[in-house]
Amino acid sequence: MNLNSNTKKIICYGDSNTWGCIPDSVERYSVGVRWTGLLQKMLGEDYEVIEEGLNGRTTVLDDPQVERIGKNGKTYLLPCLESQNPLDMVVVMLGTNDTKAKFNRTPQQIA
Repeated sequence: MNLNSNTKKIICYGDSNTWGCIPDSVERYSVGVRWTGLLQKMLGEDYEVIEEGLNGRTTVLDDPQVERIGKNGKTYLLPCLESQNPLDMVVVMLGTNDTKAKFNRTPQQIA
């Protein structure tokens, strides 16, 4: 990757879909198969795609059954952006985990 001063930085912030989780598994797809890797390949070396995905991450919810930090997308977003600053673009893909029955969220609440 060509990281010159003109390189555009894009962070992809999301859940297991961004992380590249293989369904019904604890493993992840290889970089060349994950959508973030495909995006990097399509954009070329003038871009740096930063993958910031975490299994189980929600939009704004804390999961009382999971003690790991960073699952609440809202509370972790600002520190994440600060650690990757400067950025040219942020892609957010969250909401899938909010549909779990234990959260009882409507599509309007998730949006």
